[in-house]
Amino acid sequence: MKIALIGQPNCGKSTIFNSAAGYRVATANFPGTTVQLAWSPVRLNGSVVQLVDVPGIYSLTSTNAAESAAKKFLLNESVDLIINVLDASLLSRSLELTLELRELGIPMVVCLNMMDEAARKGAAVSSERLAALLGLPVMETVASRGVGIRELFAQVLRQLDSPPAPSEFLAWHRDIESEVADMQLLLETDARRQKLPSRFLAVKLLENDEDVAQDVGPKIARAALQLREQLEQTHGRSAEWVIMSERHDRAMRLSEESTTLSRPRPNFRAALDNLLTHPLWGYVFLILILVLFFWAVFGLGSLIERAVDGRIALLSAAVLTHFGQNTLARALAQSLLDGFQGGAGIVLPYLLPFLFGLAILEDVGYLPRVAYLMDGLLHRIGLHGTSMLPIVLGYGCSVPACMATRILPSRRDRFIASVLATLVPCSARSTVIFALVAFYLGPMWALGIFCFNALVVIISGWVLARMWPEISPGMVLEVPRYQWPTFNVLTRKVWLRLREFVVLSWPLLIAGSLVLGLATYWNLDHYVNAAFSPLTRLLGLPIVLGTTLIFGVLRKELALIMLTEALGTNAVAHVLTPVQIVVFTVFITFYIPCLATLVALVKEIGKKMTALAAAYTFALATAMGLAARFILPLLLSR
Repeated sequence: MKIALIGQPNCGKSTIFNSAAGYRVATANFPGTTVQLAWSPVRLNGSVVQLVDVPGIYSLTSTNAAESAAKKFLLNESVDLIINVLDASLLSRSLELTLELRELGIPMVVCLNMMDEAARKGAAVSSERLAALLGLPVMETVASRGVGIRELFAQVLRQLDSPPAPSEFLAWHRDIESEVADMQLLLETDARRQKLPSRFLAVKLLENDEDVAQDVGPKIARAALQLREQLEQTHGRSAEWVIMSERHDRAMRLSEESTTLSRPRPNFRAALDNLLTHPLWGYVFLILILVLFFWAVFGLGSLIERAVDGRIALLSAAVLTHFGQNTLARALAQSLLDGFQGGAGIVLPYLLPFLFGLAILEDVGYLPRVAYLMDGLLHRIGLHGTSMLPIVLGYGCSVPACMATRILPSRRDRFIASVLATLVPCSARSTVIFALVAFYLGPMWALGIFCFNALVVIISGWVLARMWPEISPGMVLEVPRYQWPTFNVLTRKVWLRLREFVVLSWPLLIAGSLVLGLATYWNLDHYVNAAFSPLTRLLGLPIVLGTTLIFGVLRKELALIMLTEALGTNAVAHVLTPVQIVVFTVFITFYIPCLATLVALVKEIGKKMTALAAAYTFALATAMGLAARFILPLLLSR
């Protein structure tokens, strides 16, 4: 059996999915984070069903990639039941999708989520009254706190065990209903009748839905065109506009009949929003929040590193006493221990607090406000305002950031946003900045790297937009309400992102350390370093760092670990000058994206565009590294 969770963006759909199925997808408040369908088996009273988290959509009219994916899923897959999740605080708007879903004829349970937010706004929604009006079971939940989730799935199980008889559709105005009935009659007598309900097909044909129109015969298509023209002549508007207006009016009536309004409670969220999105103070608080964020990550990372690194060093020394000097066994053991120590003592101490901080900013709902604040700047560059969403996501991981570009309307915007998303420091690159620059030179130096990166990203966006000119439309962004994230959701989200390092990168790190240790033992690393010597000499870096560039393409944090391996010490500041530390960090920050990101880029923008993006980032990294090499000494000498 297959159950589909369907609702508008930010209605709490993914939160319900995670509550029932365990953490499978990120629940960031950005549209585009669930563009792909998320599947998970769920056990309901001994029966295993497939629970599907469908992308957030506003209607079944394909106006973007998310709505197209949701529509294809509903029309082509065998769905046994729909859980239609509504934002109770935005009931009338949410019900428009409910009315459209009813026309599919699939058994459905309506979930009134965010009941606490509705009450805060002074709206008391009667689930019993709404159920009677819709002819569907309606359940109340507060998914962020886990309230009503068990009752919701108990009702789902009852509907699956005893499917209800189809309820009558809510009749529209007489003239519109007449056109729909005529269209239904033609469809029911057509030899090519589709498997979908005749009313759904009739409405979609009158709306001139291209996905449906291409599957009907010429006779039906001509009849649909004639009925559309009659509807347009009667109302003086397009048939699609007439039907959408009718659906909107019906949703408003349902909301009014099932809701009692009272005085809203004092809402500190509105006052907070006015402050954090203010034309002046919004940017001041943005800077303060980012500064505090980076200081907190560095402070916690330093404490964890000091606590862990010393203990691992003692363990390594104790283990190595069992091996003889200058033996192959000792080289293997040393390499394995160095790889383990690099992950546990250098990467994790900074990666863990960074991911927690990013998850908090996401779940609180602040990141969409950042996109709102930066929209004006992006339009001056020449980009679509929504391009900020993948760029902001890039601070967590470049892979979902590149995947999120599919919400952008044009190929040009997707390419530019993908390049910019790979330029911002992801969590791995941020770890390099924190563990190298912040640790040895101070947190303000690290903040300077982030600010410099932001400036380069802005200039790159401006240059790329001028090289590929196109008019960008305004930004339409779903801004969620502020909410306090639960610790359980935060830990699951952090583990989802941390698991990639623990499961994939850390074994690669240990294997890479082993390879480098063997290459050093057999003196093979000189050949690799010699091949990269033109680049390392150009940047003013030690030749032994050539091997780190190879591992930097596999995973960015591997470049940090291989740095200590290549130098033969964790005391980097004793071997490299401050300028060399900054040059190496700047180069790695802008360097070719990691292998996983390159794969995601190929999927989203194609091989040719990915090759161009990789070439651009490599050239940019080299140019910025050179700039840091020659300009930084001049600044330090003053």
